[in-house]
Parts: sequence; structure tokens; C-alpha cells
Amino acid sequence: MEAQKQKESKSSSSSVSDVGAWGMNIVSSVGIIMANKQLMSPSGLGFATTLTGFHFAVTALVGLVSNATGYSNSASIHVPFWELFWFSIVANTSISGMNFSLMLNSVGFYQISKLSMIPVVCVMEWILHGKKYSKEVKMAVVVVVVGVGVCTVTDVKVNAKGFICACVAVFSTSLQQISIGSLQKKYSVGSFELLSKTAPIQAVSLLVFGPFIDYYLSGKLLSNYRFSSSAFLFILLSCSLAVFCNVSQYLCIGRFSAVTFQVLGHMKTVCILTLGWLLFDSQLTVKNILGMTVAVLGMIVYSWAVEAEKRKPDSKTIGHTKNNLLEEHVELLKQRIEESPAKDVELGHAK
Repeated sequence: MEAQKQKESKSSSSSVSDVGAWGMNIVSSVGIIMANKQLMSPSGLGFATTLTGFHFAVTALVGLVSNATGYSNSASIHVPFWELFWFSIVANTSISGMNFSLMLNSVGFYQISKLSMIPVVCVMEWILHGKKYSKEVKMAVVVVVVGVGVCTVTDVKVNAKGFICACVAVFSTSLQQISIGSLQKKYSVGSFELLSKTAPIQAVSLLVFGPFIDYYLSGKLLSNYRFSSSAFLFILLSCSLAVFCNVSQYLCIGRFSAVTFQVLGHMKTVCILTLGWLLFDSQLTVKNILGMTVAVLGMIVYSWAVEAEKRKPDSKTIGHTKNNLLEEHVELLKQRIEESPAKDVELGHAK
């Protein structure tokens, strides 16, 4: 009885932690977008890639302070540098690819490319890890994709360069999110510890190459930008929120999966559309509301399907358990035969 109570308390605390991680990711992600919307106005910043470098620089600084104060023990955990370097290349390719895709394609096609990440992650996890999904999960994913597509996709224009950039962005982003979970499991490293190791590499590379990428994208030089006090405050706010966003992303993928992160992550799209309507007078049509409703229903169904899948007993485990029980019964029978006294059939006496 006491063991059952402990199990229930652990389960409830784990559920609270899960909700906290998702809440942190949604609030910080939406906050960054709102802060960057002020920075990336037509007369504002034109260096999105370099700004991401600032984000990772602040995240790396937080990780360094955490190690120095003993809050984190990432220094004692060894992850090969080549794996961290390879991960950073994939992650930075994802960031640059997304920026190029947004520049070269219409907003509608950019949204379609983001939605395509869910099936791409599913296929990649099946290829890399042999992971399979139930019919209920697949149906829920389709409902979410359709719902978000209805409320976000408007004009769809694409060209050869934009299509290539979108494909690179989708592939690299999917691989990056799968790699986060794989590295955490492979080296038994926590989300914050792994982030502390990858953030410095990403920060250095983005701050070195970011200004050149941004110049190609916007035609503006970072050195020509006049940093006002309001711009500095919004940059500081954006970098602070990025720390929580990065930590929560690693935390969510480590606790769940890349597919779950993608599916439930579209709740951010719903929040952004709603806040845009409330704060920035963005138009919210019946089509938007219908799409958001379908998307939220799809997320609810997905959560139910994942939980139902967890409760299903594994056939391999059952077979293995049955074999073990059969072996135990055979061994027990042998022991009883050996221990029992041999009897003379004719006399009826034990020898």
C-alpha cells in the first residue's frame, strides 16, 4: 500500500514537471517572438542569425555560471567533442535554413515546410531508431497538421532556391531535435548539462558567420545599426527569454520525443495568433478560429493516443515473461523430482 502511494506521488510530481516544462517552452517561445517582432520591424534589426548567436552566448554564460556555482555538473560529464561539433553544425544549419526559407519563399510555403517537420521526424525516427506509431497517433498528427495549416497557410509561392532551402531546413531541424533526445540517452546527460556543452560552440559559430548570412539576407551591415536604449532592452529581453526557451526545448524532448515536441509545440502557433489579435490588432478570421480549434482538438487526441500507447503491454515483454515463467516452472519441477525419495514400486517402501 505504501509502495503504491509512493508510486502515485512520483507520477503526480512527474506530471507537474511535464506541465511546467511545456508551460516554460510556450511562454518563452511566444515571448521571444513578440520581442523579436518589435526588433525586426522594417526600421529595426536586420540580423536574425546574429541575434540567435547572442541568444546562445547568454545561454552559454548561464551554463558557465551554473557550473562555477555548483548548480550544474556538466563539467564532470564527458561527451565527445566531435559529437557536440556535429550537433552544432546541424543546429546552425537549421537556423540558417529557416531564415533563408523565410526570405526566398512566401509565408504560406514557409508554414507548410514547418508543418512537414512532424511527418519527417516520424519517418526519421522510424529509420534511425525503428520507432513505430499506432493508428491513433498517426490520425492525431494528421488532424494537427490540417488544423494548423488551415489557420496559417494563405498564399503559397515557391521557387527552386526556396524549395531547396526549405528542404535543408526541415531535414536539419528534424535531425537536430531527434539528436537532442539521442545524446541525452546515449551519455546519460541532463537537458541543461547538454545545452551547457553545445551552446558555446553554437554561439561562437553564429557570431562569426551570422553577420555575413544576415548581410546576404537583409543587405544591412551590423556595424551600421544604431543601438538605441529601447533596442538594447528588447535584445536583453529576447536573450533572457532564449535561455528559458533553449532549456525547456532540451527538457521537453528529453522527457518526451521529437514528435511530441513538434505536435504540442504548435500550441505556440495558436497562442501567437491569439496574442497577435489581442496586442497588435492582427486580423483573426473565421478560418483562423476554425483551424485553431481543429489543431487544439488534434493535440488533445494526440495526448490521449500517446498515453493509451504507453498503457499497452509490449508483446515482446509478455513473451519474454512467459518464457521466464516456463523456465522457472521446469526448474522447480526438476528440483522436486530430485528431492523426493525414490519409492520401490513393488514393496511400496522408500529406498
